[in-house]
Amino acid sequence: MGTLFARVTQTDRRSPGDTRAAELLKALDSLAERRSLDAVVEPLQHAVRAVPLGGLRGVLQGRRLGHPLHPALVQVPVGAWLSSALLDGVPGCERAARTLVAVGVAAAVPAAVTGWVDWAEQHEQQMRTGVLHAAAMSAAVALYGASWAARARGSGRLGRGLGLAGVAVLGGGATIGGHLAFRQGAGANKAEPVPHLVEPGWHDLGRVEEFPLGQGVRRTVGEVPVLVVREAEQSFRVLADRCSHFSGPLSEGEVVDGCVTCPWHGSVFRLADGWNVGGPATAPQPCFATRTSEDGLLQACLPEAG
Repeated sequence: MGTLFARVTQTDRRSPGDTRAAELLKALDSLAERRSLDAVVEPLQHAVRAVPLGGLRGVLQGRRLGHPLHPALVQVPVGAWLSSALLDGVPGCERAARTLVAVGVAAAVPAAVTGWVDWAEQHEQQMRTGVLHAAAMSAAVALYGASWAARARGSGRLGRGLGLAGVAVLGGGATIGGHLAFRQGAGANKAEPVPHLVEPGWHDLGRVEEFPLGQGVRRTVGEVPVLVVREAEQSFRVLADRCSHFSGPLSEGEVVDGCVTCPWHGSVFRLADGWNVGGPATAPQPCFATRTSEDGLLQACLPEAG
């Protein structure tokens, strides 16, 4: 009875604003389960992956930057468009506002390209949400393009109206994008928690003879799975097993030329230091130091664990 009363009391304390926020959140969560979007998602994914970008793909994904490039590039069109909206309210700033609208439309192109490249390497729930984010942002670009055209023809009032509509659509698209990044974790480093989960000190992984040469073996350090590769008789490499891109099991990947390839999306990590040398991963794998105890046990330690 007391539990029921507590639940009723908690429900009664919710403000109308809290209820509306919860409804919005549920609506955003539901986007990921809309299987009807797969009819659009699947061909788009194949098309994006089929574009022959070569080494440029890694640049667009932000591998050299250390995190996705898309969030950095979107600052330019968003900033330009919001600034144009402010200048629309200042007399004598029509030309400046028109210039900012044009800058935003032009800058939206590279931002969209990086977004599509990232999107094609996400899981199906994220891609469903992401395609709606892209649709909203495309609509915003179209509205701002029409706004610039109207302003260029001297139809300032129509241009400002289209700009205001663009702001509204932009806000909706940004909300979906924020949900995709922070609620669904798109683009986040999935290996970041490892140093916080591993206890300090050396951990036993098994007897040396349990590890065959040149093959990946999965072990655990506490609750953290790790990949163990024996490169030579007494040379071992140990990395966090869950890929930083999408938690793929590296222990099931191919080990070639001192690197391991994630079986899910093809990210390639150097065994010596965990550095991401290829694929969509933008963050390296946590790398463990190793040693062999006097009684023949392989041990690993992550110095950063705290």
